[in-house]
Amino acid sequence: MNQTTACPLDCYDACRIVIDDKGKIKGDKSHPVTRGYLCPNLNHFHEQPRLVKARWRGNEISLDEAVEVLVETLRETKPDQTLYFRGSGNVGMMQRTCEHFFASYGAIGTSGSLCDGAGEAGVLSGRGKNHILTPEMIAESEVVIVWGRNLHTTHSHLLPFLENKIIIVIDPIQTALAQKADLHIQIKPHGDLQLALLLSRFAMIEGLHDEAFLEEHASGYNDFYELTQSVRIKATLEAIDVSLGEIGTVLELIRRKKTAILVGVGVQKYRHGADVLRAIDGFGAIMGLFGKPGCGVSYLGNSLEGIELPFKTISKRISKPTVDFSKYNCVFIQGSNPLAQMPDSNRVRRSFENAKFRVYFGLYENETSHAADLVIPAKTFLEKSDFRSSYGDYTFQEMHRLCESDIGISEYDLTKKLCDAFGIEFEDEAYYLDRFRRQIKSEEGVEYRHSKADIPYKDGFPDGEFEFLDEIDLGVDTSEGFYLITAKNPQGLNSQFKRSSGVFIHPEAGFEEGETVTLVSPSGVVDMVVQYDTRLRRDCVLIYSGTPNVNVLTPALLSYEGECAVYQENKIKVTKK
Repeated sequence: MNQTTACPLDCYDACRIVIDDKGKIKGDKSHPVTRGYLCPNLNHFHEQPRLVKARWRGNEISLDEAVEVLVETLRETKPDQTLYFRGSGNVGMMQRTCEHFFASYGAIGTSGSLCDGAGEAGVLSGRGKNHILTPEMIAESEVVIVWGRNLHTTHSHLLPFLENKIIIVIDPIQTALAQKADLHIQIKPHGDLQLALLLSRFAMIEGLHDEAFLEEHASGYNDFYELTQSVRIKATLEAIDVSLGEIGTVLELIRRKKTAILVGVGVQKYRHGADVLRAIDGFGAIMGLFGKPGCGVSYLGNSLEGIELPFKTISKRISKPTVDFSKYNCVFIQGSNPLAQMPDSNRVRRSFENAKFRVYFGLYENETSHAADLVIPAKTFLEKSDFRSSYGDYTFQEMHRLCESDIGISEYDLTKKLCDAFGIEFEDEAYYLDRFRRQIKSEEGVEYRHSKADIPYKDGFPDGEFEFLDEIDLGVDTSEGFYLITAKNPQGLNSQFKRSSGVFIHPEAGFEEGETVTLVSPSGVVDMVVQYDTRLRRDCVLIYSGTPNVNVLTPALLSYEGECAVYQENKIKVTKK
């Protein structure tokens, strides 16, 4: 008999899946969003080698022994010298049980984001709440602008909803969607803020703005228009490599049409990333795209929006992208690979080495598990009960335990053992599962969060009005070097599963395919092998997220808003060896 569950992996889609009588993972064709299609990572999930045995300083031990080592270490460590660092490789709700223990124990946690925090901060500053456009909403659009987002890699289930629509792609890479789009603006990286401001300016000049919407919901639009006038047109167009004709084409294609703008994380991997989202949202407001069917601006949603967590949360936190592990006597890493994924890898590795006791709790071997003192294998999503929300839609799906395994320990069971050892109150697993189950509403057989919005901002904005960006820094990076793009690998997920290698460069950039080059940034130096990619601009290098040593090149800086890592802030110099 087929059994259903949901994919726990950290991506937009939250696939509904079926496990058949032979244990094979298949897509659930009845689901209105994912429609039976699974990504390569999920299709080959059983083929991925997983952690099987616990380890203590390189020697295999039992799970019970591993828990004993952890408990004794925590007893000997002051809570404020303990760091709890949770990743998002698995975004199930029950992953957060571990934080319940560490919050009760008094450990330090992390805040901020390695992914989307700057953009989220920008959205909240303008709209007050980050509502997304679901696939069903996008299906009502006539025009879809895909801005810095590669749907084939990160959100492939949206593609059927884009059929028979006018497609505009704004991206430094000629993605598969860009190749088929009605218009592709191959913008220079770091130019999205300027382009959004110019689009708003010319929309106002040509009388395309929605004056009735603006008067009712965004009355500061005249001040915003004055701000856009501070942008020097000719110099800015040259700096971002966009033509006036392309801006005119965008405005003509969306004129009097229901338009959805889908924005990816690539546009906000800079210190001013929040301003980029505010400027794109500002263009959406100028055009009156909020609160109407088939219209809007959509970024990554907050998968916790509208969900009540029944666990204690840590109160004292430090910024995740700039953590100094050496300041702590005990570091507990859950479901993350900071030695590869955090910016400024050389700094991260040195600080991790200088932490007194390092614990890795997860499914897969990686740089962090190899450097840890204690390694505790986790269970897969098929071997435990959980609930899965999504940041690409409003589904909230129950994940049933479908098989038993002697390998690993679930987050709940590890937390239960720790709480029992320290006399911390912790409920039965069924209690927490029921708390989540009661937060589901079903519509036509599909499970959703109660916060699902049929038409986002239909009744206006939470803070009363949309707030436009009111000041900007348009400083242009004139330093030498290549723009670094750190896009998602189409065959992997950050540092999980298949990981890319090498640096991708346009054939006309002056390097030979297969040769080893030296890449230099203010953060570090690394050698990589050149691979050609004709989809790139000649002034860009592409190193996929998860590529070993890519983050030797990225800076340990925070975005100005949102406590976000800024992987693409610095240019890269490339030289032949």
